[in-house]
Order: sequence, then C-alpha cells, then structure tokens
Amino acid sequence: MPDSIPPGSSREFSLEPPDNERLANLCGPIDENLRLIESRLGVEIRRRGSVFRVQGSKGAIAESLLGELFRLTRTEDITPEAVHLALRDHDRASDEPTHPIATDAVAASEPADTGLRTLRGTIRARGANQREYLQRVRHNDLTFGVGPAGTGKTYLAVACAVEALQSDRVRRIVLVRPAVEAGERLGFLPGDLTQKVDPYLRPMYDALYEMMGFDRVAKLIERNVIEVAPLAFMRGRSLNDSFIILDEAQNTTIEQMKMFLTRIGFGSRAVVTGDPTQTDLPPGKPSGLRHAIEVLHGVQGVGFQFFEARDVVRHPLVQRIVQAYEARDT
Repeated sequence: MPDSIPPGSSREFSLEPPDNERLANLCGPIDENLRLIESRLGVEIRRRGSVFRVQGSKGAIAESLLGELFRLTRTEDITPEAVHLALRDHDRASDEPTHPIATDAVAASEPADTGLRTLRGTIRARGANQREYLQRVRHNDLTFGVGPAGTGKTYLAVACAVEALQSDRVRRIVLVRPAVEAGERLGFLPGDLTQKVDPYLRPMYDALYEMMGFDRVAKLIERNVIEVAPLAFMRGRSLNDSFIILDEAQNTTIEQMKMFLTRIGFGSRAVVTGDPTQTDLPPGKPSGLRHAIEVLHGVQGVGFQFFEARDVVRHPLVQRIVQAYEARDT
C-alpha cells in the first residue's frame, strides 16, 4: 500500500458495463495493475465488483486512468507495460511543447491519423512527441529523431518505412549504420563488413520481423527490397524511391553525415536517429549528428523531433536511469 495517503479526498465510481472478464483484465493478476497505479499516483484503490473507491489527492487522475484502461479492455490485454504508458501519457497531458527546434511545416494543431498500418496490425504513437515525430516523418523528406534510448525513434521509423513499402510509395527500405560500437572492434568479428555490421542492426531487424513476419522479411532481404548498407558502402550511391534509415547517427563524423545526406535521391525519404549523449567516436572527434542539427536548422523539407527522458516507453526504471544521467551531466 502507498504510504501517507491524505485523509479525506475519497472518490467512488463504477465502471460500466459490469463485465467480470473485463474487470479482471483491468486489474491484472492479483490486482497488480491496481497496485502499480497506487504506487505511481500515491493513492489507495478498493474495489467491490465494478465499484471502485479511490482515496488520495490524485483520485481524479486515477479515476480517469481506470476509465480509459477499462475502455481498452474491449480489445486489448491490460499489461503492466500498458498501465505504465497510460500513466506516462497522463503525466504529459498538461505539458506545453518544449522543443527548441521545429523547422518543418507541420503545425502543432494539425490533426493527423497517427496509426501506422502493417501486415501484423496497426502501430500507434504513444504521447505527443511520438505523434509529432510521425507527422514530421510523413511531411518531410528528411527527419531527425533525437533523444535517449527507449523513446521509440528507431521502431517508429521502421514502422513508417514498412507502411511506405506496403503502400508502394517506395520500392525498397535501406537500413544504414556506422561501423562504430562502444568498446568493440569490428575487425575481430567474422565475415565481411556487411556481416560484421549485421548484428548491430538487430533492433531494426526485430522491428521488421514483428511488423511483417520472419519469412516475408527474409524474402525481401534476399530480393534486395530490404537492404543492409553499412555507412562505408554508401559513398557514390544515389538512392531513388527508397525509405532510408540511418540509426545510431551520433557515431557518424561530420564528413560521413554529409556524405549520407547527399545520397537521398528522387522519391526517397530519410530518417536519421541518434542520441548525441552516447557517442562512441574517438575523443576530440565531433559528432556528425550534432553538427547536422546546427547546420540544417531552418532548411526547408527537414524536420526535427527531440525526445526527452519522460518519453521513454521501456521499463519505468529505464526512464529514471536516463533522468539520473541527465541530472549528473547538467
């Protein structure tokens, strides 16, 4: 039970229709979903059938959250992860946008369908920053997704690429990554350079498998519709009708970033993702991602989306870890 529940401030409400199966889905095994809400909001929740009593200063938030999650029980399993994401979205609901750079033409008030349709279902944005990110990817030929790990930058970029391929807006997907890793030396790995970089593209592969299925992805890779292109192999190419994703872009040099950006051909769209705080470049070597953000500010057709620690959609501990590192760096 949460400690120091304020006296008074009690709310009672019922969730309709009273469906025991949906209520069990909402509460979770041994009421673990309710316990998570209690610990995060500092409230106490009691339930008898479909009637809930919430005590605490944030009772109104808990009531709204439980109502929202109960509506989802019609079509979804309510997991602790779903509760965490719903709590995070409530935390952000009253926040004002704080992005330092928004050079593209996407209006903050512009309505948009943020659902991405893939063979395995629809993927939806979580929170305002992810929704704006998807809008920018859809409206700009080049979009930068910048922020800490776990904020969905790469996953959503892959989802956009899959949607564009399935709707025939592009003819292929090109996955690009610099051959630089924290403390690792690629020369000790077996195979050619493509095979050496291949394991580091695993997050993008996993997203593709989830959205399209293993067999289909394997066939598209075999036909070169999905291409793995180490950054070193990009020089001299011009990529037309392609959806290009450069991941871990903080590990590019200024020269490499310029080379990559000038590969974009007609009918192509590019997304660059990275976290400037986690560069693995040698000391004194400036990051091409940081440089590009400064140089391309104000350039038409280029969009920027900046994520923060509170946008992390992984385990709540990951969010707290990122915040702790940010506070230490500050």
